[in-house]
Parts: sequence; structure tokens; C-alpha cells
Amino acid sequence: MLKEFKEFIARGNVMDMAVGIIMGAAFTAIVNSAVGDLIMPIIGMATSGVDFADKFVALDGGTYASLEAAKEAGAPLITYGVFVNAVLNFLIVAFCVFLLIKGVNSLKRKAEDPEVQDAPPPPKNIVLLTEIRDALVNNAAQKPSAKPKAKAKPKTKKAPAKKK
Repeated sequence: MLKEFKEFIARGNVMDMAVGIIMGAAFTAIVNSAVGDLIMPIIGMATSGVDFADKFVALDGGTYASLEAAKEAGAPLITYGVFVNAVLNFLIVAFCVFLLIKGVNSLKRKAEDPEVQDAPPPPKNIVLLTEIRDALVNNAAQKPSAKPKAKAKPKTKKAPAKKK
């Protein structure tokens, strides 16, 4: 069983998946920072300084000065601002993954395209044989086609009849 587990782990798919998960976790931190530190402040400026991370609705009907105050009071909350941030995070990650996949597919198509790849030059003997063939074809095309004439049947003279 241990041997099978080692074979499973050593397969390329499992290792690729592990690398993908690690890279995804690191990428998530970058996207969260981009949304929280770059995009949301710009959206906040466009909406007269509104910070979506602090937007909430208290279900108990109370009015609270901030999200932290509502949480300290133990009020049931719908924090739609956090949801908006999560949606933006998702959209940015999805768009980045789309661009990444599009780039990878483009590289794959270039690698598979036979016209893009340079063919190795043919061996010298093949080049020589090709030149000989072309020369023979050219010579045959330049000579008039001389069809052999049908041989006329020799006229046979009838031997004079012998006199008896």
C-alpha cells in the first residue's frame, strides 16, 4: 500500500495540482490586497467615500455607528459590503485565470502548428536525387516527343508463277 501511495504522489498530475493549490493561495493574497487596497478605495471615491467593507444591515432593527459596534452588541447582521468585496475578488481571480488559460492555449497552438515549426533540412543525398529528377524532367520536357513510327509492312512481291 505504501508503494502505491508513493506512485500516486509521484504522478505528474498530483504534483501539478499541489503546485497549483500553493500558487492559488499565494495569488489569493495578491487579489485580496488589490481589491481591498486599490479597487475598493477608487469605488469608494466614486461613491462619495463609501467603504463597502463597513456596509451592513442590522436585522434587529437597531442603529449602530459601525460594523464593529454592531458585532460587539451581538446584533444579527447582513454584511453585504463584505459580500461585494468577495464578488469583486472572485471576478478578478476569474479574469486573471481566463487570461492565463488564454495565453497557455495560444502557446499550445503555436507549438502544434506545423507551419510555425521549422522543418530540418533534408539529407544531402535526398537533395541530390531531387536535383537529378528535376533535371530529367526538364530534359524530357525540352525534347520533342518523337514517337516511333509504325513500320510499314514490306510489300511482298508475288513470285512469278512457275511455268510448267
